[in-house]
Amino acid sequence: MDDDLRIRDGLLAGREDALAEAYDTHAAAVYGIALHLTRDSGVAEDIVQDVFVDLWLRPERYDPGRSRLRGWLCMISRRRAIDWLRRRRTQELHRHALAESGVVLPYVEDEVMTSLAHKQVRKAVNELPFTHRQAIVLAYYHGLTYREVGVALGIPEGTAKYRLSSALRRIAEQVAAFT
Repeated sequence: MDDDLRIRDGLLAGREDALAEAYDTHAAAVYGIALHLTRDSGVAEDIVQDVFVDLWLRPERYDPGRSRLRGWLCMISRRRAIDWLRRRRTQELHRHALAESGVVLPYVEDEVMTSLAHKQVRKAVNELPFTHRQAIVLAYYHGLTYREVGVALGIPEGTAKYRLSSALRRIAEQVAAFT
């Protein structure tokens, strides 16, 4: 509980390292819950992002006196996954009803926008400095934690964490400039 309180206090103070520690420590569990329920890795990744963005924006919602941070984050992940499942079920019902009525849905636009977003992220990753790109590939494409990235690259944990956070910031800036 002491670590949870320290992380929450860091988040309340706006310290990015507190968010990085929370993410590095709990993201795998949050992702596992989301993936188990949705059975869709892309959706699970989106849920993880939503959960940690919400933690960053509203850290006061977490009360270390009531639960462990991991349990609280997993509960939020579970709720988001269930919400996604309900929305998908509703969308499928509407699509089915529309299909029976002969109305054509505009799927092409969604696919084009998704494709453009993926291309922009790939472009941003490819434009990173080599050392940052290595860290991102190991963390996000091979699922390593920042500690494992450090070991794999033969660098200190702090350097791995810096490279990952710096790379993510650069990617976000490039994608934001595109949209």
